[in-house]
Amino acid sequence: MSTTTQAPQSPGAPKTARGARTRAKILVAAEETFGNLGYHRAGVTDITRAAGVAQGTFYTYFTSKEEILRELVMDLGHKLRAHLAAQVIGTSDRLEAEEQGLRAFLQYLADHPSLYRVLQEAQFVDEAIYQEYYETFARGYTDMLNAAARKGEIRAGNNQHRAWALMGLSHFLGLKYALWDQRAKQGDGAFDPIVDTISDLFRNGLALNGRDKG
Repeated sequence: MSTTTQAPQSPGAPKTARGARTRAKILVAAEETFGNLGYHRAGVTDITRAAGVAQGTFYTYFTSKEEILRELVMDLGHKLRAHLAAQVIGTSDRLEAEEQGLRAFLQYLADHPSLYRVLQEAQFVDEAIYQEYYETFARGYTDMLNAAARKGEIRAGNNQHRAWALMGLSHFLGLKYALWDQRAKQGDGAFDPIVDTISDLFRNGLALNGRDKG
C-alpha cells in the first residue's frame, strides 16, 4: 500500500464573475499582508481578515499560502506590464516610450510599495517564480526593442542585453527615489528630474562629444 501523499490540486479559475471578484480581492489582501508582515509572519487568517472573507473561501481559490504567493507574483507582473503598456500608447518613438515608461514605473512603484517586498519574499520561497517574473518582463522588453530597431528608432544591437540593463536601471531608480526617498509625496512632476537625467543618458550616452570637449 502506497503512503505517498499527492499535493492538493489547484482549484483553478473561478467559474463566475462574482468568483473572479472574490479571488481578485483575496489577491489584493495577500499583497497588502505579505507587504506589511512578510511571507513567513503572515498567515492565511491574516489574508482572509484583510480580504473580509471566511477562511474556507480562501481554499475555494487557493490551496496554500505558497500557492497564493506564486499567483500573486504572476498577477503583479501582469498588472505592471499592462499599466506600462497603457502609459506609452501614443508615444512617437522608442526613446519617448522609454522616458514615459520610466516615469510611469516610478509612480506605479510609489503607489504600490508592497510590490518589491512581495518579490523579495518570493525569491526565498520559490526562486523559480521570482526568476520567471523578470524573465517574462525581459522577453517582452526585448521584443519591443527589436521592433524599435527594425523601425530605425534605435541603433541595432543585442537587445536582450539592453533589456536586462534597462530593467536594472529602473529597478534601482525605483528603490532609491520611489521607495526610500518617497519622492512622489512631493507632488506632480516629482520624478521629472530623474526622467530628464535618464533621457539625456538614452539620447547622448556618457562619452564626451566634440562640443563637450571644446
